[in-house]
Amino acid sequence: MKNSFLIIFCAFIFFGNLSQIGYAQQNIVPIQLGKDLQIIPIKEQVYIHKSWSIFTGFGSVASNGLIYSNGKEVVIMDTPANDSLTLLLINWIEQDLGQTIKAVIINHHHIDCLGGLKTLHDRGIPSYATKRCQKLARKNGVIVPKKGFRKTLNLAIGHQSIVCKYFGKAHTADNLVAYIPSAQVLFGGCMIKSLKSGKGNLADATVKKWSKTVTKVKNAFPQVEIVIPGHGKAGDTALLDYTINMFKQ
Repeated sequence: MKNSFLIIFCAFIFFGNLSQIGYAQQNIVPIQLGKDLQIIPIKEQVYIHKSWSIFTGFGSVASNGLIYSNGKEVVIMDTPANDSLTLLLINWIEQDLGQTIKAVIINHHHIDCLGGLKTLHDRGIPSYATKRCQKLARKNGVIVPKKGFRKTLNLAIGHQSIVCKYFGKAHTADNLVAYIPSAQVLFGGCMIKSLKSGKGNLADATVKKWSKTVTKVKNAFPQVEIVIPGHGKAGDTALLDYTINMFKQ
């Protein structure tokens, strides 16, 4: 526990506000939880949870999720891809951070977003997703998030909030984004591509609308400083531009 806090404290003191000096250039030491889960502090009270799982046709894939802590409460954006990794994540939040998990928000219906949802449900932690996500999860025989909304969810967390919004089809028909106004951090999930990455899994994609959807995201949140993709390295708004250009028709 002390080592976790020491790493976080040193990262914040040494790097300060990452957005002011270029997030992508920093080499922050992650907190390793087992061999397949990392916690990466990116800003005060904001962390990436990064986990590795085997996916058919792709091998071992690293996936990003978000942790936002405020006022002794935590919201998780996406789960690791399985229950055992999700349990490690829960234990770290509750024991090392000493926080209570208020909710989990699911980006879309793929397993790299909700594979550990049962573990959270077993603890009575509510899950939120779009109604589109609920419908597609049910259709595909995967665990279904409990609470559905149509386009926008403003979820209070401590004395701040996290904004979840659906802008349209891209990686999937149900992909949303989550924005933390107080930290100016955007979790884009698999809709957003990391720099120099390829197009990835297009099995459920609507390629023709992808650029238009991401352009809506960019215009809606002009104050964004840090952008977190579903896979690969986080960065700034260059990730939005990179994705827009990649899928232009």
